[in-house]
Amino acid sequence: MIIIGLVGRIGAGKSTVAQRFAEHGATVVDADRHAHEALEEPQVIAEVASRFGPGVIDSLGRVNRAALAGIVFGTTADHAASLAALEAIVHPRVRRRLEEVLADAAARNLSGGRKPAVVLDVPLLMQSGWDDLCTHLVVVECEESVRRMRLAGRGWSPDQITARDRAWERGYRPPAAGPAMWCVDASGNPAYTADQVDRIWQAIGGH
Repeated sequence: MIIIGLVGRIGAGKSTVAQRFAEHGATVVDADRHAHEALEEPQVIAEVASRFGPGVIDSLGRVNRAALAGIVFGTTADHAASLAALEAIVHPRVRRRLEEVLADAAARNLSGGRKPAVVLDVPLLMQSGWDDLCTHLVVVECEESVRRMRLAGRGWSPDQITARDRAWERGYRPPAAGPAMWCVDASGNPAYTADQVDRIWQAIGGH
């Protein structure tokens, strides 16, 4: 079984790379989507409200993600502690979903046929230590000016971008270079990015 972990800063282009792998038949685990789904679970909402206060819950009883982001993303020790507390609530649920996908792929692998491939699109893959599940790591690189322009296009202020970057940098360790580590430059033309992914796919035994 092929398990590809994507590594890169927010806005670098990991989702674009993941989508290209999906077009080749890989199953993509989008950790952000599963984290958002976890924030809709009643138990998680209760835990978040207990830890961060009623101000992060909206009038419909849902987690106000913008209000929560203001508490957990920033440059202070309090921000770091709050982010760690949120991750302690959400990450185990995302991890379970990740393990379910891998178990399903492993079952398909045992049944024969085409070798299954799973792509882990996990923003904090290296920081969480989940890279040990992967057979290959793909580092997605992007020119800084392009990356920040993409994030600004999401409506984020420079301070918000800096806060998210600081959160990503905490605990980051670069993957070791070797035959199972690949790099993709996702700064420019989507066709150029796709071509790089295609070559990686062929090299690691995709079909």
